Amino acid sequence: MFRDIVLPLIYGLIIFFGGMKLMETALQRMAGPMLAGWLNRATSAPWKGMAFSAGATAILQSSTAVTVLTIGLANARLITYGRTLGIILGTNIGTCLTTELIGLQIGRAALPLLVISLTGWAVFVVLSERNQAAPEHTRRFLINSQYSFLAAAGFALVMTGIQVMQSIAVPLRSMGVFQWFLDRSADSLWWGFLAGACLTALIHSSAAVISMAITLAATGVLPVEIGIAIVIGSNVGTCITAVIAAAGGASAGKFVAASHVVLNIAGALLFMPLIGLLHAASAWLSADYGAQIAHAQTLFNIISSLLALPLCYLPIWHKKPPASAPSAKSPAA
Repeated sequence: MFRDIVLPLIYGLIIFFGGMKLMETALQRMAGPMLAGWLNRATSAPWKGMAFSAGATAILQSSTAVTVLTIGLANARLITYGRTLGIILGTNIGTCLTTELIGLQIGRAALPLLVISLTGWAVFVVLSERNQAAPEHTRRFLINSQYSFLAAAGFALVMTGIQVMQSIAVPLRSMGVFQWFLDRSADSLWWGFLAGACLTALIHSSAAVISMAITLAATGVLPVEIGIAIVIGSNVGTCITAVIAAAGGASAGKFVAASHVVLNIAGALLFMPLIGLLHAASAWLSADYGAQIAHAQTLFNIISSLLALPLCYLPIWHKKPPASAPSAKSPAA
């Protein structure tokens, strides 16, 4: 069991997380310094904030980065409550890009992509060293090209990690414990929801949990409807990062985190009884079981966010967070 299941799973997760971190870091180095300014200018209305944060999350491959930055902007009283809600809704949509790419099952191209990406990165590192005296825009282009190739290398590692994890499908299918879980989930899809929420909260990565569900479904081990329940659960489990980021901070940041939790739980409660419809819609889009789970996540997040968007326009949210109360040690005015 350890050699056939535990070791490949740990090994695959290490590669997966390493790739995600490399991709996230490289993309943030390219766009991160400008993100705060972009968010502040592009969120003049909740729908604009949702659209912008969806794009920013898709580009940066990290809803955590955008959510934590939003908490910081709210604590600094730079944006209204309604704008923070729009940003949160957009991050849920932006996370679907990674899942859709994983659902394409392009793992066979992972090794060539890794080789090409690392080669391109090395070439631009050398060019950067040789052009230290070049104009600013040239040096910026060379540096951004380095990070672009590093981001591609990170994605290749993500695909490699998934391939490693796919190797556990056959031994996992023969295990009675996994069949017990499937039997419980057959009785109630809430078991799948609970598994997705708990796993995501533990490892702080909905992408990793969803990719495992896609992997198992693609190999026929996991029924698609249970995989969709896991996806919906992971959407709730990912809220733990925002809660941790807001802990001990100002009330505005806590509002952002609480809104994230409430909106995601409300979406889950709405769609859990509708998993059959999600499955039917995703099956119409693709015959591949893994891709069906990816499509179901995209449909779930987009529809949930659009349904919740009108709430951002309620008059109660049209104000900035209150200033933090002065500490006891602060001198009196």
